[in-house]
Amino acid sequence: MNVFRNTVVSLTFRLFDDRNGLIEEAVEPIAYLHGGYSGIFPLVEKALSDKQAGDSVSVTLEPADAFGDYDASLVRMEPVDTLPDDVAVGGYLVSEKDGEEIVWRVTDIAEGKAVLDGNHELAGQRVRFDATVVEVRPATQEEIAHGHVHGAHGHHH
Repeated sequence: MNVFRNTVVSLTFRLFDDRNGLIEEAVEPIAYLHGGYSGIFPLVEKALSDKQAGDSVSVTLEPADAFGDYDASLVRMEPVDTLPDDVAVGGYLVSEKDGEEIVWRVTDIAEGKAVLDGNHELAGQRVRFDATVVEVRPATQEEIAHGHVHGAHGHHH
């Protein structure tokens, strides 16, 4: 079966930085609902269209097509005494603004202040996404209605 709208695609992938360094590898397949449901990067989804099990793609993504451009306005300093006691460099904090959840990464703590960065760790970076299709199946009506995969390798309710 070929990959097209409203199919569930299971794939393995490797994500590389622009110096060919391995960032992440999914040895166990992940699954997404194909067809504009925001389950995978749009340019990767486009490259996977019409592929079938066993086919591979390699897609280089500019920052805007991957994890976004780096936004300096998403970096702020906060007094450590206003943050949870267990705050540490490399840790994460979550806040909400206008109904949107923002994840802040703690990048530094010094002199009673913590530097919080709301950018994705890979923001501003070009990456390469190499994927191999493991399986393609028709999506269920429930998956289509919910806009995501259910069951193995997908979302569970």
